[in-house]
Amino acid sequence: MGKKTVFIEGPIPSEFIGQSIAKHQSKMTIGAHNIFLGQVRADEIDGNTVVAIDYTAYEEMANEAMDAIRERAFAQFDLICMHIYHSLGVVKAGEICLFVFVSATRRKQVYEATETIVNWIKTDVPIFGKEIFENSTFTWKKNSL
Repeated sequence: MGKKTVFIEGPIPSEFIGQSIAKHQSKMTIGAHNIFLGQVRADEIDGNTVVAIDYTAYEEMANEAMDAIRERAFAQFDLICMHIYHSLGVVKAGEICLFVFVSATRRKQVYEATETIVNWIKTDVPIFGKEIFENSTFTWKKNSL
C-alpha cells in the first residue's frame, strides 16, 4: 500500500465525501461500506461554549501512524478499501473533522473495522486540538474513546 497524507486543510467538505463514495461504485466486489464522520461539537466547558477546534499535528509522525493503522486494519479485517482523512487548521462547531471510509465484501467486517480504526486514531496518532471558545479563550482538547 502506498503512503499518502491523510490531512485536509480546514473542514472536510460534504462534496469530497460524496465524491469518495461515488468513486467506489465501479468496484463490484464491494458489498458494504461504513462511514464514520467526526464532527466538532459545541461543548460547554466551565460556562464557555466551544465554537471551533484548531487542529495541529506532527504530520510526518501522524502519517506514519496512519500508515501503521492502515496496515493493521488490512491484516485484521477482510477489507477491500479503506480511506482516512483528518482536518488540520480551524474547524467550526458543526463541521466535519474526521472521515473514515471502510469497504468490504460483507457488512460485519466494515462495522468492526470502523470502530477499531477510529479508536486507533484517537489513541495512536499525534493530532492535537485546541478548543476555541466564544470568548476567544482556548484549552487543549483531551481525546476520549
